[in-house]
Amino acid sequence: MDRPTGMFDRDYEWSELSRFVSYPGAEATLGVVSGRRRQGKTFLLDAVCQATGGFYFAATEATEAESLHQFGTALARYLGEPAPRRFPGWDEAVRVLMSLTRSAPLPVVLDEFPYLSKASPQLPSLIQRALGPQGQREGGPVRLLLCGSAMSFMGGLLAGTAPLRGRASLELVVPTLDYRLAREFWEIEDPRLAFLVNAVVGGTPAYRREFTLGDVPADRDDFGPWVVRNVLNPGRPLFREARFLLAEEPELRDTALYHGVLSAIAGGNHARGGIASYLGRKSTDLGHALTVLEDVGMIARDPDVFHGKRAAYRITEPVLAFYHAIMRPEWTDLERPGYGAAVWERSLSRFRSKVLGPHFEHLARTWARWHAASDTLGGLRVRVGSGTIPDPERRTGHELDVVVFGRDDDGRERVLAIGEAKSGDVMGQAHLDRLERVRRLLARREGGVADGVRLLLFGGAGFMPALTEAAAAREDLELIGLDRLYEGD
Repeated sequence: MDRPTGMFDRDYEWSELSRFVSYPGAEATLGVVSGRRRQGKTFLLDAVCQATGGFYFAATEATEAESLHQFGTALARYLGEPAPRRFPGWDEAVRVLMSLTRSAPLPVVLDEFPYLSKASPQLPSLIQRALGPQGQREGGPVRLLLCGSAMSFMGGLLAGTAPLRGRASLELVVPTLDYRLAREFWEIEDPRLAFLVNAVVGGTPAYRREFTLGDVPADRDDFGPWVVRNVLNPGRPLFREARFLLAEEPELRDTALYHGVLSAIAGGNHARGGIASYLGRKSTDLGHALTVLEDVGMIARDPDVFHGKRAAYRITEPVLAFYHAIMRPEWTDLERPGYGAAVWERSLSRFRSKVLGPHFEHLARTWARWHAASDTLGGLRVRVGSGTIPDPERRTGHELDVVVFGRDDDGRERVLAIGEAKSGDVMGQAHLDRLERVRRLLARREGGVADGVRLLLFGGAGFMPALTEAAAAREDLELIGLDRLYEGD
């Protein structure tokens, strides 16, 4: 299939869809496409149908009878029939759907599939039967694609004892754009400005086109006004986007609790106990809420690489982090038009510490995991995380924002590099001294020598000249500023 005009990136996703729909076998096949809303799934699937003459149906929240009527109307229009098809139930509708072709493979897309299944819970079982031996004899080489944005539902569609378990030939998750691709998509040259924008809206494509109508900050001085006019403005869709993201997930029934958990994390409470204390609840009461938020992809649980039972929770979607750190505490004023600028001015300190700081640390780990060269890290990485090293002499602990692991010749994991990330501080000798002390503590803990462990300093605001000179003369020290974070290695 020809790549659709106007598609940004998504080469991997398009190639997988092309492979699936062009499979020449005579049997029907199943593919499942999922991903958070506004990532371009519908664009991809509609383009597949446009390129191949396939049938595309987008469901809505409706009763079973209404959904069948909408489906029959769309099918009749696709077949060029003068009147809508009438189906007594999905049993007959699925049978007809799987018989749309008898010769060449034909893509058939059921978009927003969770809406259909909510009104008709038997639908996955009916599709299972259609893909079975009898259904294959009666149908044709349909390439059925089920698509949805409800991550918990789509994740369970092929799991465990679900009817469609083991039936899919394609399981495609359409992710958000990573920070480098997001910069390219927003067409921002300045790495600092790209980082600031990414910390607010992440890599969701629709936030540039549909939500801001292409409004991009002209420069760093325009970043604050851009936030005010696009995010803190009650007349723009980004203003309520975080609330809608929770409301759109069917698994998140007690939205007040989930908003509370997210606010706790955004406020700097990353451990389970801290979240519980923030909410005035017992730690044991939060297990289900944290698991559900993980399942729908709104938070991630990052284990402490040195203490397996400890973990830190972080919000994965920047729009959610920004809303809960900046907007939710100021909601009363923000709902009144014209107050966004005042709220932004008094929230700048919180933005730097609660939004930019954690986001920069995450980008540092992302860079170490996916972009850093092995020569930079001192070997081939197998794992990247964060952790805390105890300092018995000073009766404290040292947090490491980045810890890179490799393997020795015996296959055992070993630390290749440790790093510290500061989004707003100009890094100097004190930062290096701290990291060197942590390296010695780590060597003492592991019973080895520290010389082989690389030191990584990530500076969002740059480095002092003396530190730059020191790095030029040392092989064990790497300085990673925003230029390198976005373009280096």
